[in-house]
Amino acid sequence: MTPLHSYYPVGVEIPSYVHNEWSTLTLVRSAKTIATNKNPHITIAELSIVLWFTLCGSIHLILEGYYALNFATLPGSQQLLAQLWKEYSMSDSRYLTSHAFVMSMESVTAWFWGPLSFVLASFIVTENPFRHPLQIIISTGQLYGDVLYYGTCAFDFLVYGVEYSRPEGYYFYGYFVLLNGFWIVIPILLIAHSVRACGRVFAEAKRVSTVGINGDAKKTS
Repeated sequence: MTPLHSYYPVGVEIPSYVHNEWSTLTLVRSAKTIATNKNPHITIAELSIVLWFTLCGSIHLILEGYYALNFATLPGSQQLLAQLWKEYSMSDSRYLTSHAFVMSMESVTAWFWGPLSFVLASFIVTENPFRHPLQIIISTGQLYGDVLYYGTCAFDFLVYGVEYSRPEGYYFYGYFVLLNGFWIVIPILLIAHSVRACGRVFAEAKRVSTVGINGDAKKTS
């Protein structure tokens, strides 16, 4: 007999489901001290990006990595991260039904963008020249995954009339829209930031190359 639950669509089967014991959970960590000790001259803007990718790495590896490894047993688990996922699943029950897209998307996010986010954070602090190419790659991956995440939900609702979120605005607008919206807005800004930086570098390289060619021409004339 399938246990009763509050997830949508109404009547969706979630085997071995157990209600959460805890209601609200909070996770906060900061990499500010490490970054400023490594690079005392780092700007506030750059430090903010370091903190963003450190946060991304933590969320991707720990939270989403946990889901990727435990998605099949999540409904009946009372572990801390399992309860956090069950709370979020009020806005998207696919996380408790072993949905193929959600499991695949979270696995890619956890095992690729998670570790690379920490690598990128270190690249920013140490002013590594590969920082901007990697920033474009990670931000594009995050943006693409989030667009597909929203898109698959919208498709199922518009075409099949299936709703995965409970109707309360708290779950839909707070969890589903707002929390995921950060990975739409911020990656777009970071992609634009890196594209401009790469453009400036190529423009400067072209200018130096042109000056060098013209200078050599003058010497030989």
